[in-house]
Amino acid sequence: MSPAPVLVAGGTGFVGRRLVAALAEQGEDVRVMTRRPTSYSGPGVPVRGDVEQLASLESSLAGCRAAYYLVHSLDRPDFRAHDAAAARSFAQAAAASGVEQIIYLGGLGNDEDDLSSHLRSRREVEGLLGSTGVPVTVLRAGIIVGHGGISWEITRQLVEHLPAMITPRWVRTRTQPIAVDDVVGYLVGVLDRADALGRVFEVGGPDVLEYKEMLQRVAAVEGKSLLVVPVPLLSPALSSRWLALVTDVDVRSGRNLIDSMVNEVVVTDHSIADVVPLTPKGYDDAVRAALDERRREGR
Repeated sequence: MSPAPVLVAGGTGFVGRRLVAALAEQGEDVRVMTRRPTSYSGPGVPVRGDVEQLASLESSLAGCRAAYYLVHSLDRPDFRAHDAAAARSFAQAAAASGVEQIIYLGGLGNDEDDLSSHLRSRREVEGLLGSTGVPVTVLRAGIIVGHGGISWEITRQLVEHLPAMITPRWVRTRTQPIAVDDVVGYLVGVLDRADALGRVFEVGGPDVLEYKEMLQRVAAVEGKSLLVVPVPLLSPALSSRWLALVTDVDVRSGRNLIDSMVNEVVVTDHSIADVVPLTPKGYDDAVRAALDERRREGR
């Protein structure tokens, strides 16, 4: 008898579409939750579902043994309230459907810090997903490096569009970037693991870098030179407008991400290695992989 299906909510997004492909490749019966199933053409079976419609969630989750939750809404002015409501509905539907594990991709950050609204929302979602009794496995990550990811696109476009930058102070904040393929490896690895149920794991690559160093290392990989001059005068609002001028990231999403860049996001708990013994690639290799994928797509 084959195992029950696995649902991926957010399966058409940056991480989700890669996760769906990886699960399908290892023989999983994957359901891809989307609001427009007739337009989906990737691996897995598309099912209609909308986090704003509880009935659609219950039908999407019916018969599933596990569900990945990769949903968030940075581009909305009320994203925190919207994400909380969506997580409550998903948790309710998962419990009603008998789901045995929810796997959620959240964000790194020390709870004792004054976390941004974006990171605080990720913490709220963690709790809400587990509020109906379904065991939740949380993977917390920082910057995810891969073609099409919003944080990576900000980095790449800044480097490629500007030979020099007068930047906000957040470029001195430390982070621990991770390649998108390694995030997917961890997400696949915790599925059906009894020792991952009800636990929070932190994941990151081997390099701990300031945002300034990340920008300069991308420039080096691309054979460019880059001058970065941090100044104390650029507010988050001005920073997001500055990003909108030199990248194709919209102002609201940029502002929400910039607000989080004041928080250090570094792995302090390495217990994921006991459950998923994966060796993540270094930052420069992750950058090369992202650039290679972009070239293959002719971008």
